[in-house]
Amino acid sequence: MKILVAEDDDALRARIVTILKRGYYLAEETDNGEDALFLGEQEQFVAIVLDLGLPVLDGLTVLRRWREQKITTPVLVLTARDTWRDKVDGLRAGADDYLGKPFEGEELLARIEALIRRAYGRADPVLNMGPLEIDPARRVVRYEGGNIDLTAMEFRLLHYLVLNAGKVIGQEELIQHIYNQDIELNSNVIEVLLSRLRKKTHQNIILTRRGHGYVIPKGI
Repeated sequence: MKILVAEDDDALRARIVTILKRGYYLAEETDNGEDALFLGEQEQFVAIVLDLGLPVLDGLTVLRRWREQKITTPVLVLTARDTWRDKVDGLRAGADDYLGKPFEGEELLARIEALIRRAYGRADPVLNMGPLEIDPARRVVRYEGGNIDLTAMEFRLLHYLVLNAGKVIGQEELIQHIYNQDIELNSNVIEVLLSRLRKKTHQNIILTRRGHGYVIPKGI
C-alpha cells in the first residue's frame, strides 16, 4: 500500500522510506510542499507523512488545502518543532497524528498502522476475516490457524483487499498500491498474484468481477 512521504531532508526522507519498506509499504517521495500538494490531490495514498517545514509551500498550508478540497487521507505530521502551539496548529489544520523528530522507526510504523486502521474503521490491530487473519505490525498472515508465507507484493495486495472487504477494487487502483513501477494496465501481474494467494488460502476467498475488479466478500 502506498504512502506519500513529504520531507525536505534527504537523509531523513531516505530513512523514512526504508522504515516503510520494512513494513511492506510503498513510498512516493517529495522534498517540497508544491509537489506534495499536487501528489496528494492527484494520487491515492493510504496515509501521508508530512513535514511542516517544507520549502516552496509549507506543510501547514499544504494540509489546509487538502482538507479544504475534502481530501481525507490520514496525515501524520512530522516536524522538529516541539512546542504545544505547533502541535495544536497542525491538528487544527487537519492532521490526524503528530510525531516529533527524532523518532524511532517502530513508533513511526505503529502510528502509520493506527492511522490506517482508523481510516478504514478498524479498531483491532489484527484484521480478521473469517478464516483469514492479517497482523500488519508483524507482517504475519494466517489462514485457518496456520501461518502462510507471502511475498511483500502478495502481502500488500491481500492487506489492501481485506481493508476494503466487500468493496470491488479496480485493477488500476490495486496496481498503484502494490507495485512501485509503472506497468501497463493490461498486464497480468494482478492475476498472477491473485492466483498465488488463492493457492495459499482458498480459491474463492478473492472473487473476480469481470470488467470491474476484485473483492474479498465480507462474509467469508
